[in-house]
Amino acid sequence: MSSFEAESDVTGTIARLFVYPVKSCAGIEVQEALLTETGLDLDRAWMVVDAQGQFLTQRSLPRMALIRPQIKLDELVLRAPGMLALHVALDVVEAPATVTVWDDTVPAWDMGAVAAQWFSDFLGQPCRLVRFDPDHRRWSSKQWAGDVAAHTQFADGFSLLVTSEGSMDGLNERLAAAGHGAVGVERFRPNLVLGGVDAHDEDRIEDLRIDAGAQSVVHLRHVKPCARCPIPNIDPTTAESSPVVGDALSAYRSDKRLQGAITFGMNAVVVRGAGTLLRVGQRFGANYCFD
Repeated sequence: MSSFEAESDVTGTIARLFVYPVKSCAGIEVQEALLTETGLDLDRAWMVVDAQGQFLTQRSLPRMALIRPQIKLDELVLRAPGMLALHVALDVVEAPATVTVWDDTVPAWDMGAVAAQWFSDFLGQPCRLVRFDPDHRRWSSKQWAGDVAAHTQFADGFSLLVTSEGSMDGLNERLAAAGHGAVGVERFRPNLVLGGVDAHDEDRIEDLRIDAGAQSVVHLRHVKPCARCPIPNIDPTTAESSPVVGDALSAYRSDKRLQGAITFGMNAVVVRGAGTLLRVGQRFGANYCFD
């Protein structure tokens, strides 16, 4: 046991890791991922926009859940039902662009006509695929990140999303009691899933310290509860939506920190450890914090 674990209220392991290369498309479960200042490497590095450069998500286009990415050497490969695979080079962009994600208008790089046509055909409306401009800093809200100079790419607002197996077990117990089937954590689109902790312990801790080996400690700060939109209601295998998950959450996940919004999981920012590999099985420790 590491020294920080011995001094921690909560200990456990990284149970699962996910990267979402294209915002609002399916994720990739990985055994290890490089931590960068903006989160996991290549997470939300690409985004789909409409003809006006406004970001698109499953909120209005549930079929995006069916677009499945894969990273192969020097390219991003995207597959979707009824479509030939789209191959996107990791180190090639076509033209500068300006796009909008939530309230931020940011510089980006357009990925060209072939990618645009592929997304337009599958989603049934004019689309472009863009890549975040790595020279730009899109800052996270200082109201929540405080004195941490946190920035992200095309994620909604913060570098990482953290939840736990315990939280999912608690939700699925409630669904079972109501006569519904279990759902997977993929619906909540986390980057880190913690193992060995009680349900929603991620809500009650502030600083998460991960033993990354070689005397390296990664320090993440949980800064804001994740308010939930309708996306968890979408089955990622079919893109069909049902209110069952949202209804279950509304019975017990109203969060006073966000004026009663329904929350699940915590947004986190990188305090220390950019350039370190996170791996499934790494141990962490944390202390409870109370308002």
